[in-house]
Amino acid sequence: MKKTNVAILGASDHHHRYSYKANSLLTEKGFKTFLVNPKYDLIDEQRCYRSLSELDQIDTITVYVSAVHSTPLVEDIIKLHPRRVIFNPGSENYEIYKQLQNNNIIVEEACTLVLLNTDSF
Repeated sequence: MKKTNVAILGASDHHHRYSYKANSLLTEKGFKTFLVNPKYDLIDEQRCYRSLSELDQIDTITVYVSAVHSTPLVEDIIKLHPRRVIFNPGSENYEIYKQLQNNNIIVEEACTLVLLNTDSF
């Protein structure tokens, strides 16, 4: 399987956070990750982007922010046009699913860590 570029929306430098664990596991499995959170410049010496608009050529966005934070980003997601967006538990956003699907973006409600650990990513 070809490894792809993955944006982690809501990246964190807190080791107990699922976004942090996802970045570690994605990297370990050979994916190129792009951290996105305006609060940080670096997380563990890896660049952290302020917004999705700074990225291109992203296959998957894995979301770790609540709907209140992801709703204003729907246009940025559509412009980036990833193949899919994974909404991890707690980040579900039914308000924007149809907009993404109407732009041929796959919407998936799943846990990135489970997908990776079951070779379903």
